[in-house]
Parts: sequence; structure tokens; C-alpha cells
Amino acid sequence: MRGKSVAVIVLSLLFVVPLNVAISQAYEPLPAIAPIPADNSLTPEKVELGKMLFFDPRLSSSDWISCATCHNPAFAFADRIPRALGHKMSEGPRNTPTILNAAFLDVQFWDGRAATLEEQALGPIQADIEMNANLNDVVAKLKNIPEYVKRFKRVFGGNDPVTPEHIAKAIAAFERTLITPNSAFDRYLRGDKQAINPDAKKGAALFDEKGCTDCHSGAAFSDSDFHTIKVPGSTDLGRYKVTKKESDKHAFRTPSLRNVELTHPYMNNGSVKTLAAAVKIMAKEALEEELSAEEIKHIVAFLKSLTGVMPELTYPILR
Repeated sequence: MRGKSVAVIVLSLLFVVPLNVAISQAYEPLPAIAPIPADNSLTPEKVELGKMLFFDPRLSSSDWISCATCHNPAFAFADRIPRALGHKMSEGPRNTPTILNAAFLDVQFWDGRAATLEEQALGPIQADIEMNANLNDVVAKLKNIPEYVKRFKRVFGGNDPVTPEHIAKAIAAFERTLITPNSAFDRYLRGDKQAINPDAKKGAALFDEKGCTDCHSGAAFSDSDFHTIKVPGSTDLGRYKVTKKESDKHAFRTPSLRNVELTHPYMNNGSVKTLAAAVKIMAKEALEEELSAEEIKHIVAFLKSLTGVMPELTYPILR
């Protein structure tokens, strides 16, 4: 009887130890604070100003589209439609990526056309298919609102602080607070071995073993690099539009997988409705492998354990 117990313990260790070692090498918990650039300090006043701008539709030419229109806090700062709707209800070419934890990515947008959150902040404001605004017009609007003038002076100082650069810095500062630490998987990585269920543990091991962590690893679960994946129904040239390199045709930035259960539909064109379907497609296209239904179930359970604690927001009252 004793020999049988010893055998069971040995077999258990053979299963548990490799699982923990593999996970610890491939993954990192999400830090509680995002990286802050030297030229854009994070202060409560700047974050509050950025939040006001983020929710203010007056940054658009129509006065009815704000950053939050597509990056809705109720939908994990995405919009849950296949492709974004913008100016005059125009449908954009791509699915809206969440901006949760975007501060941990090395490049922004699906095609990486912005290197920083500051660069990203001004892009949708000016895009004719999104907010369709001229930055000079936006600045003029804000200068006619006393509360904004007061807040810009308090944050940035100077006689003429309402500028596109300061608008971008304020919005980016707010976006750097939109992080989701302390997911079940983060707690697991930090030592709470009961934080995730057996299916999620198996899924984490499979995710690493199959090679998914070649692109989805680290705190952001993204390598911030570009890869060509055959997405159903997509003819989008992706990164090629930025670089004009043949090798970048149909290549897109690896999305973060944090909170991925909340940011459906999936892929750059929003053509995939469920997480299970997305896992199946990615295994086939990126790994050239057909996963079993059981393997997909485990990986989906793991991905759901990446849902973190959502940032608490008090919505601004705009005057």
C-alpha cells in the first residue's frame, strides 16, 4: 500500500512540476503600474484632464463621436462589433482593439503606425473615417471652454497650453491608467496555485507547449511584432500600408490576450465570433496544427483566466 502511495506522489510531481516550470518561464504577471515616459509624467490632474478629453465628443467634427464611442468601458474598452463605426456611421476596415493595457505594447494600432500612446491619441481624431476632425478646429473648440483652459494651464502651464501635443499627452496619461492587474492567472503566477482551475492549468501548459508563447508571452501576452495570418474574409494589406514592404503584406501586430474573453469579435476584421473559433484558427494558421476539442476547451479556460480587475472610473461631467 505504501509503495502505491509513493508511486502516486512521484507521478503527481512529474505532472505538476513541469507545468509550473513551463508557466514560470513563459509568462509574467502584469505590473500594477504601466511604464511612464520621461517626457510625459503621470499626475492626477493630467489623468483627469485626459479622461475628460477621452469622453468628450467635441473632439470630433460632428460633436457626437468620442474616443469612448469605440473604446467603451462597458465592453472592456472595445466596441463588440466587427468593425468600428465612425463619422456619418462609416464602417472602418478593422476591428477596434481594446486599449486596456496598451501601455505595455511597443507599438499601437493593428498596423503599428504609432509607436507611442501619444502618437496614437491624435490618429483617430484626425482620421476621416473615425472622428474626422481638424486639430486646429479642436484646439479652437477647447479654447472656448473656460474649464478646459483652466485645466490645461494647471497641468501644462504657459500662456497658450491648449495644443495638439498637450491634448495627446493628456489622453495618453489617462490611457496609461487603464490596466487590469490581478487576474486569476496573475495570482497563480504569484504563488496562489488554487487561483485557476485544472482546465486552465492544462490550457496554460498546452499554450506554451504548442508554441503559442512564441508570439503571446510576457506581461502583455504580445511580442508587439507583426505576423501574417490568414483571416477569414480579410483582404486588408495590414502593415504593408505603413512600410510598403512586400514581406509586410497582410501582417498585423500581435494583439494582447489579456481580457480576451471580453473583447470579441476577434481578428483584425472582427470576423470570428467566439474565442474557441479564434483558438482553432490561430492553431491552424500560426502553428499548422489541428487542435482537438478537448485541447481547445483547456486553452479557452486558460485565456479566460487572463481577465483582470477592470479600472474603476468616475465619468466626467462635461460643460
